[in-house]
Amino acid sequence: MHAFTPGQIGRLEIENRFVRAATSETMATDSGAVTPALIELHQTLAANGVGLSLLGHAFVCPGGQSLPNQTGIHDDAMIPGLAQLTDAVHNAGGRIFAQLAHAGNQGGMPGLAQLAPSSVANALTGSVAEPARNDEIEEVVDAFGTAAARAVDAGFDGIHIHAANGYLISSFSSPHSNTRSDRWGGDAERRSLLLARVYQSIREAVGPDFPVTAKVGMVDEVDNGLLLAESVERVRTLAGLGLDGVEVSVGLMATGADSCHKYVAVDGRRALADHLYHRMFSPPSSEAYFEPFARAVREAVPDLTLLLVGGIRTTETVERVLAERSCDFVCLARPLIREPDVVAQIKAGRRGRLDCTSCNLCLENEGTHPLQCWRTPRVRLLHAAAAHLRRRIHGGVH
Repeated sequence: MHAFTPGQIGRLEIENRFVRAATSETMATDSGAVTPALIELHQTLAANGVGLSLLGHAFVCPGGQSLPNQTGIHDDAMIPGLAQLTDAVHNAGGRIFAQLAHAGNQGGMPGLAQLAPSSVANALTGSVAEPARNDEIEEVVDAFGTAAARAVDAGFDGIHIHAANGYLISSFSSPHSNTRSDRWGGDAERRSLLLARVYQSIREAVGPDFPVTAKVGMVDEVDNGLLLAESVERVRTLAGLGLDGVEVSVGLMATGADSCHKYVAVDGRRALADHLYHRMFSPPSSEAYFEPFARAVREAVPDLTLLLVGGIRTTETVERVLAERSCDFVCLARPLIREPDVVAQIKAGRRGRLDCTSCNLCLENEGTHPLQCWRTPRVRLLHAAAAHLRRRIHGGVH
């Protein structure tokens, strides 16, 4: 199976083509420090054959935090815990990148001043912030570079920049949310500046040979938003600067499901087996829904390493997207939440559909509960219902 051949990201060899996509873990302390639960999560994935783990979005400065109990890489005090995490992954035979992020005005932390390119309501949360000053933007650029240096000190194998899903960098990239007319906005080239500067800051911090990749929002799910052609040119520019790889995703989101479609490949039989009775007579959502973005990048930048996330739910699709060179690495997020050992199962001969039904209960509870599948064991469905009711009573998102 081609998925179990080694692959390269920059000069780093990865044992196979399976990547654990970065997913909010809600497993840090209140200060953002690593916990034993976070270490166990990534160690388990590595021990079960995941070639590369991407740490869930780690905030690079206090103002960039998105959720409670989010992992931080904003302070040197975080380094010892992060080093324990990378040691555990390496000892289990895996590799791990630190995903660096700033939430912008899509954060959910009370009392933190939010940052945005313009006074445009966040498409997902409705939050409005004052336009960022030049000095505030430069501070963010520096924060990414300093955080990358901490990642090197902590033993990470690479850096993954979060420039998608409505967070700060993707908000600067979008004509919907960035209405500036200064050096940071006004046309496609200037909307690209923040991501380019963040990349350059990171590259200066880690050196020329350290792997640096990015998750890039290619298209917005809002009116008057970012279009694919602009994003492809943005990726081409980044590749010219030396970026080692790109994971394609969505930019601004109107709903949380825009970045993680629900009920992928769930037919009537699967819906019945997983108690999704409302889906029994509905057509399944399509697999590999970001594949067109990856193909557009492949055509424009043929030699750039591509990571494909988004609704890959069968071993047949894993093999197809690799064989057709739609991507070089397959990223799994929700399937590895439900079945942390699924890569080991596939290596042992398992074929067909993975168990995850993309119900998104795991994502609906981020920021309030540690990352887990809420469908196994079945009793967790009752806990999920109780959590949903509490959110409705308190009127919050989480």
